[in-house]
Amino acid sequence: MMSMIDRVYLDYAATTPVDPRVLEVMLPYFNEIYGNPSSVHQFGQPAESAVEDAREVVAGVLNCEPAEVFFTSCGSESDNLALRGVGFVRQKQGKKILVTSKLEHHAVSKTAEQLRDHFGFTIFWLDADQGGIILPEQVDRALSDQVALVSLMYANNEIGTINPVAGIAEVCHQRGIPFHTDAVQAAGYLPVEVGSLGVDLLSLGGHKLYGPKGVGALYVRKGTPLLPHLTGGSQERGLRAGTHNVPLIVGFAEALKLAAAERDQRILHVRPMRDRILGSVLEEIPDTKITGHPENRLPNHASFVFKGVDGNLLLMLLDADGFACSSGSACKTGSPEPSEVLSGLDLSPEWALGSLRVTLGSATTSDQVTRFLSVLPGLVQRARSLGN
Repeated sequence: MMSMIDRVYLDYAATTPVDPRVLEVMLPYFNEIYGNPSSVHQFGQPAESAVEDAREVVAGVLNCEPAEVFFTSCGSESDNLALRGVGFVRQKQGKKILVTSKLEHHAVSKTAEQLRDHFGFTIFWLDADQGGIILPEQVDRALSDQVALVSLMYANNEIGTINPVAGIAEVCHQRGIPFHTDAVQAAGYLPVEVGSLGVDLLSLGGHKLYGPKGVGALYVRKGTPLLPHLTGGSQERGLRAGTHNVPLIVGFAEALKLAAAERDQRILHVRPMRDRILGSVLEEIPDTKITGHPENRLPNHASFVFKGVDGNLLLMLLDADGFACSSGSACKTGSPEPSEVLSGLDLSPEWALGSLRVTLGSATTSDQVTRFLSVLPGLVQRARSLGN
């Protein structure tokens, strides 16, 4: 058996290890400062201060007011709160159309489908171009007085494409329609200043940017209508009940702060290796296509489809050789059907079933990329032969 030390992790879009600096700031809140932040006594007060300090840190990165930041359990919950919270309020005003795309994370697309199937909403599905981009003019054509909310992701987790969210926000605002973006995948490498982006709601998650799992946040622009989807106590100003997870909130804020402060150097670390992978795979492996936009994509993200390959089989072959990658979205279970994202790019099953996502991170080295590129062509050829 290969030791974990010898294995190469190339699946940073699925999750990231917790940065030691993040872990360090979290530790006191597990067994030293353990009071409930909602308690008024002297055990609760420092915990409450920690939560509010973290809120100010997140607000500083987003360039918003602390009162516009709401902590959640993850990016998926943030997406759910945005769609349900705005949707139900706007539905009362006679606005029942949700505008989104099939390229969204399931936290958005499945939530939209449930709102359609059980709560009387209609979905307008936008089509992306071959690079996976949704253009502002497409959104503009889909808008009407019946639209409750537009939700389109900042950067795609499966194909890495970056959407022009500022332009999309502008056309939404011209019609007075709230715009939400899922920035969970984007926040590790792209600016998330909400004033520049123009968004009304923005979802974040901790574990994609070297923070802990189980924590996220939702930015909600002041004045945006929002109904709580988790009721109970008065936490998060009544919009998200439940005892605050203080260690995770503190860790999330620290991770987001580090991501913003170190963005340029992180990009300089991963982009050359990413470009090397994109170029080498296209040159060395026949019947290969890049998925997503070839240039307008996350700097750590390379994704492909191989004609006539079973993507899950390729993943197993790579894993046996010591490389951890993904086939499409890491949140997607094994299935003989192509992912909605790849189907949305009009790829035939012969191509779409052979997807591979390679995402780099802080611990990725040039030597690891060399090893990966030396074995991938042979493993793709083997997967093709085993599939025939």
